[in-house]
Amino acid sequence: MTTPTASGPTDDKRASFEREALVHLDSLYRVALRLTGNPADADDLVQETMLKAYRSWHQYQQGTNAKGWLLTILRNAFINEYRRRARHPETVDVDAVEPFSVFGDMQEEDPQGAFFDRIVDDQVLRAIDELPEQFREAVVLSDVEGLSYQEIAKVLDVPVGTVKSRLFRARQMLQRKLYQYAVDQGYIKGSAG
Repeated sequence: MTTPTASGPTDDKRASFEREALVHLDSLYRVALRLTGNPADADDLVQETMLKAYRSWHQYQQGTNAKGWLLTILRNAFINEYRRRARHPETVDVDAVEPFSVFGDMQEEDPQGAFFDRIVDDQVLRAIDELPEQFREAVVLSDVEGLSYQEIAKVLDVPVGTVKSRLFRARQMLQRKLYQYAVDQGYIKGSAG
């Protein structure tokens, strides 16, 4: 333990960072792995995120949502560093998808999310990895990390309605991809053919 005279702002910064930020390393890694698609890039992304977070720790408001703040940094680092490296970046015209949202602004329940809570395994994670980036981000933050619509909207810097729409579309895509798997596993009954 340090002596009282040796303790200073740097020690306080380190202690609060360890207490509030380091506890989210596993969540950051899971999101990074889903975004990057491979463990080495996920490790690099988490390391970059934690370095940026530590350097900017003075901007974080103590006691608020550290996980959301860190995920925002992680996402921005991914966009800035990793998207540029992609040979064939995924493109989705989100504006063309948004008008098809069936979620009203007043809906707070998330019945489709409960379906995915029951069957997250390697097959489901592979299907999530194959989603276009905008939809993959929303599903990972909601169904894998358990963030609320409002928290996801803040991390992605989009309106809550856009989050709901992206989740709806992503879950539709996942349901199409995973229908036969869900039947085979006994999660749902297949239609008589």
